[in-house]
Amino acid sequence: MRILAYLLFCLFSLIGFVFLELNKNTVLGWILWLLVCGLCLYFHKSYFSLSWIKRVFCWILLPVCFGIVVMVSWPPVRNVKAVNVKDPQYTDIITVSQGQLQGVFNKDHTVEVYAGIPYAKPPVGDLRWKEPQDAESWQGVLQADVFAPMAMQPVNLPIYSSLAQIIGYHDYHISLDDNYREPVSEDCLYLNIWKPSTTDTNLPVLVYIHGGSLQTGQPWYADYSGEGLAKEGVIVVNMGYRLGVFGFLAEEELQEESIHHTTGNYGLLDQIKALEWVQENIASFGGDPDNVTLAGESAGAACVSALCTSPLAKGLFQRAIGESSSVASVQPPHSFRLLEDALSSGKDLLKKYNCSSMEDLRKIDAKDLVDEAYTQHHITIDGYVLEELPYESYVKGNCNEKQLLHGYNLKESGPFLLFDKTTLKNYEDKIQRYFGEYTDEVLKLYPAQSDEEAAAYWADIYSVVYFHYSHYCWNRMANLNAIPVYEYIFSKDNGRLGCWHSGEEVYCYGNIPDDSRLYDDTDRKLSSIMTKYWANFCKYGNPNGSDLPEWKANDNNMQLIEFQANAEMSEERYIALYEILDQIQGWNIGK
Repeated sequence: MRILAYLLFCLFSLIGFVFLELNKNTVLGWILWLLVCGLCLYFHKSYFSLSWIKRVFCWILLPVCFGIVVMVSWPPVRNVKAVNVKDPQYTDIITVSQGQLQGVFNKDHTVEVYAGIPYAKPPVGDLRWKEPQDAESWQGVLQADVFAPMAMQPVNLPIYSSLAQIIGYHDYHISLDDNYREPVSEDCLYLNIWKPSTTDTNLPVLVYIHGGSLQTGQPWYADYSGEGLAKEGVIVVNMGYRLGVFGFLAEEELQEESIHHTTGNYGLLDQIKALEWVQENIASFGGDPDNVTLAGESAGAACVSALCTSPLAKGLFQRAIGESSSVASVQPPHSFRLLEDALSSGKDLLKKYNCSSMEDLRKIDAKDLVDEAYTQHHITIDGYVLEELPYESYVKGNCNEKQLLHGYNLKESGPFLLFDKTTLKNYEDKIQRYFGEYTDEVLKLYPAQSDEEAAAYWADIYSVVYFHYSHYCWNRMANLNAIPVYEYIFSKDNGRLGCWHSGEEVYCYGNIPDDSRLYDDTDRKLSSIMTKYWANFCKYGNPNGSDLPEWKANDNNMQLIEFQANAEMSEERYIALYEILDQIQGWNIGK
């Protein structure tokens, strides 16, 4: 009995320390929990002389003490530093339209980082659900050394993020330097700049839009940090923009308020505002406003493809990079809805919160609305930002990009099917729900004979439907409009995300950590190649260079470069399923 009590105590103590680490509680929590555990051991002899009722009370008291320890040491909210350098050196002062600012150097002084620069007024109070307004000027010198809060979004306990790193990314580091929570706020319209430490001018510029289903995400995530491309001579800019209900709510009263009669695309309007800020100010950082590439991944790529057909974005960028999403198909697979559906959803939202007007809804605390991100995270056709379906604009030749680089990952479906159970028993039903009358044709292409085959085939089909096919459409639209287009498929495996959704980012933006054991020499070699491709495309509109394998333009909708162990040309492998999707969606261009 004593041995069992000791084992249970040791197990509970260990679980306590693991929770404190994963939940990012402060060092105070470790000290207090260690003290509690030490006192328990000190009085352990007295425990065994107690009556069973008092012993039960002790076991109840232990988790109560742990709960108190957790609350007392709860991780505080803290802005993320622009560079992970102790006492970083500040840059020279730079003047922009709102005032003066200075950033900080990275560790080896090859890159200057300017973080948390406001590009629009905070969209709070009466400015919630309105077009972004010009940022106000500031006095003195703005110390641009920390990132601004991420846009308002649902936030889980820190432990969930840690578990995601372990289960999804297989990448977790025990540290005492990350015992804090990253801030979220409606006041989120800030941008960040990474520039090479050089006095050169007319440098190419890449403006990046982060992903996250238009519900979550932040512009400082390490995988797509601008530091890697800045070392290749490219200025990188990214921005926070309104997400979820704050960025994509559509409502008739909001249409009436707007002088442009727009609603539902506030997140896109924020991105356009950031592009306008870049046009006005990037020369102060040595950038060329006439050589801007707009890039994004996942929902960020969906935004890129939308802005490629927006009349408001014309002339704000010259090239586009889209990774793992597009809204160029007849029926975009995600992150998009028609205005009628958006307005209907807006009415439902007002009823849900017992509001009779937008004035009432604006009075509700952002924290009480934030969970509506799931119902309000779709780009729409508002008649202002988007006048029609991007598909329709492309057919008419109305698009903004002069060159296009885009592609997808082999196993995009990985994180989305992590807890999905596909078996031979439910395989056909899953296909039937999407393909309807074309189910038999799909089953002929993917004739599963076992649970393992069913799961593997469904993962492929899911990837094609929600990611690959939209790129096939985008590529055809580029060729229809005589736009030079370079397409890729990323299939490199590794110890982290591999070729799951977003797995390519750490490669093409040159951010594989030097000390990471999840990547080997082949990964680092491939990353060097991909980063140079991305940099060359930003510089010249063509990814090729004398020291790189040839990346042929995909002018026949069949030629992709495959990023695996090396970079080699390959052929599109999902044409048969694409043709079925063409029939379902009513694609008739080029037929």
